[in-house]
Amino acid sequence: MRAFLRRNLLVFFKDRAAVFFSLLSSLIILGLYILFLGNVIISDFEDKIPNAHEIMTNWIMAGLLAASTATTTLGGLGVMIGDKAKKIDRDLYVSPISRRKLALGYVLNAMIIGYILTFITFVFVEIYIVLSGGSLISLTKLLEVMALILLATVSNTAMVFFITSFFSSENAFATVSTVIGTLIGFLTGIYIPIGQLPESIQWIVRLFPPSYAAVLLRQALMADPMAAGMADLPAEYVEGFKEALGIVLKFGETEASKIFSIAVLLVSAAVFFLLAVLVLSRKKKE
Repeated sequence: MRAFLRRNLLVFFKDRAAVFFSLLSSLIILGLYILFLGNVIISDFEDKIPNAHEIMTNWIMAGLLAASTATTTLGGLGVMIGDKAKKIDRDLYVSPISRRKLALGYVLNAMIIGYILTFITFVFVEIYIVLSGGSLISLTKLLEVMALILLATVSNTAMVFFITSFFSSENAFATVSTVIGTLIGFLTGIYIPIGQLPESIQWIVRLFPPSYAAVLLRQALMADPMAAGMADLPAEYVEGFKEALGIVLKFGETEASKIFSIAVLLVSAAVFFLLAVLVLSRKKKE
């Protein structure tokens, strides 16, 4: 399986266009924030919060990283779709490698690609935060963010793998990739803060696993700036701020803990991967 995984990675990284377009959605969101969204979002809070710019920049960047862990893995799974479209998968299925190991090879390929490209995005994010007057992330927080990116990548890869397991056409895959990228942007609260969404949509957000990746990354990236800028604000305002911007998710009056968020990501990863293997196994029988 190592040879198969190495082959998948080479196929992807040799295609420079595939690498670029896998990063493109993240770079577009970053560009939109810098050029348009930043001032609009910050203006709502700068009268009350002295370092509103740094806090809100970290907020949007955390959501960007959460979305990136899903959108960049689509590029890795494009290798699988390409194999299906070119009928290469038929040769693979008659090889000594089991269907489960083939699936694992595609998934690991997507995870590695997703992690590398998301980390590259994170580097751009930190550069922008520092250049815009924010603080460089501490070593402790850096390690925490790297671990959370890995967790989010594992969970989102499994979910996207399950969705793409139904497709064999590259055109259909391209369309689905666009839809997934757009939905993730909205449901993780990048374009519109969760508190501004209708209650019915907020419930969908609470049931959407990538939302918990965004929550964990926001808590990690925003902890220090919020501690510095919101220490003198009323507790009620701070709690309302966190809930409105999706820094915490609540079910009624109960706040989802960090352990709960991690559990959601781990369980969803296992469930979606098993479902994808079942779909692929059924297709083999057909």
